[in-house]
Amino acid sequence: MSIRKTLYLANPYGFSAQQRSGPLLDLVAALDQVGAEVWEPFGRNNQISKTGKSWAYRIGQADTNDVRKADGIFAVVNGCPPDEGVMIELGMAIAWGKPTFLFRDDFRRCADTPGSYPLNLMVFTGLPATGWERYWYSDISQISDPGKALVPWLRETATRAI
Repeated sequence: MSIRKTLYLANPYGFSAQQRSGPLLDLVAALDQVGAEVWEPFGRNNQISKTGKSWAYRIGQADTNDVRKADGIFAVVNGCPPDEGVMIELGMAIAWGKPTFLFRDDFRRCADTPGSYPLNLMVFTGLPATGWERYWYSDISQISDPGKALVPWLRETATRAI
């Protein structure tokens, strides 16, 4: 029996009905199609009741728990700067040594490192120094590219217990 690796999809798309029904669905479908078990936080943790004083805390803790338990992270880093929540989730994943994949189809450069990274250099600390471009996705069609890092990583034997 093959175990699919879990991939936490850090993204800001769930805040907008239009993005939930468009880009988010497309991204989840593309990741699922290449073999990832996608953990999308708006779909997983927004069912938590938003009543009472601690609802936001409970959602944040559920998202943190998912980042901790996931095999890797696929972070949507659109915006200048990218979404704060995505950056925190990405930082946790990097600190925990999770395999990291970045997606940005936003054409704006948001960095002061000409000829290098298109975002703040700290966003790239979870990627290898050489060949980081294999972990960088600028179009949804690249997700299925076996020359990029995600597909080979997904095909490696998963280490999670059933």
